[in-house]
Amino acid sequence: MAEKAIHLGGEATADAIVSAVDTMYSEHTFNEKDFALKHNDAEIAMDSNFAAQSFWKDVRVRFFRKKSAVLGLILVVFIVLLAAFGPGMNEYTYSGQELSQKNFAPRVQMLENFGIFNGDEKMSTTTGSKTVNAYVEKGKEDVYYWFGSDTYGRDIWTRTWEGARVSLIIAVAAAIIDMVIGMSYGLISGYFGGKVDMMMQRFLEVANGIPRLVIVTLLLLVLKPGMITIIFALMLTEWVGMSRIARAEMLKLKDQEFVLASRTLGAGSFFIIFKEVLPNIIGPIITQVMFSIPTAIFTEAFLSFVGLGIPVPQCSLGSLISELYNSFTTHPYQIIPPMVVMSLLMMSFNLVADGLREALDPKMKSM
Repeated sequence: MAEKAIHLGGEATADAIVSAVDTMYSEHTFNEKDFALKHNDAEIAMDSNFAAQSFWKDVRVRFFRKKSAVLGLILVVFIVLLAAFGPGMNEYTYSGQELSQKNFAPRVQMLENFGIFNGDEKMSTTTGSKTVNAYVEKGKEDVYYWFGSDTYGRDIWTRTWEGARVSLIIAVAAAIIDMVIGMSYGLISGYFGGKVDMMMQRFLEVANGIPRLVIVTLLLLVLKPGMITIIFALMLTEWVGMSRIARAEMLKLKDQEFVLASRTLGAGSFFIIFKEVLPNIIGPIITQVMFSIPTAIFTEAFLSFVGLGIPVPQCSLGSLISELYNSFTTHPYQIIPPMVVMSLLMMSFNLVADGLREALDPKMKSM
């Protein structure tokens, strides 16, 4: 009897609970406002300094935060644009000669009205110094040479930017070829290790021990002097630094867990080298390429200066400096433009490379 009473009491209690819930829901009617989203972005106040963002976006932010790198990038873009369009900004060509207009001082429209770049040149003589204007003396008052003319009557403005174009093509082509060769050589050497690494490093030391000037001289005995010969010479000598950096990065990463996982899943050696390891060392590779471009520009200028560079009438910054060096004591304005352009070009690439090195290095993020 007691158990039956308890059972009946439990059923009554359950019925009462269900009845109370039905009454509660019937008294309240839901509408759209009950399901509206609460816009509490201001209350959350997420810290933007540590917000999630991609690696390359972080690199871009840190690069443009460095003022010297931005300045270098602006100079590089400015010089590249002038090298591309500068030779076509007047009616002269880089090889056209006008002997009746040789050794004309710089003269620029509009600026001559302010007493600068008006064609006046200060000459030193045995009795003192005097100011001459070849434009007036030869009746060429409607002629303008923005950087002046050389001893053959060629426009230095056109030749300077034509030379910058040639130097940039040589430097960038050599840097890209060296990147491909040196990167592949270093990655393969570091990955396989053992006897393969030892033999490849001994060959690298032998190749690095041969002087660059000897290689270039031997190449010029076989090949004709020109742009292709210089690129080939730089290709044979400038890949060593890239290979050493790639090998060091490979030795650091080849025992990491992601490489072991790929090997366990059956990935081949070259797949691991170029698909797994290479994307993780792209930062040091890009930095080394940017540093190798000014080195290639200087090497090309050195080879041209010693007479092993671009043949006439084609010109580069190095060949212009070598050619105009003979007129430095009599007409110093002629050598200044190629020297300034080459100096700014090398400095700007170094600034950009330095900025990329800091931006691509995760360890520099906290500094």
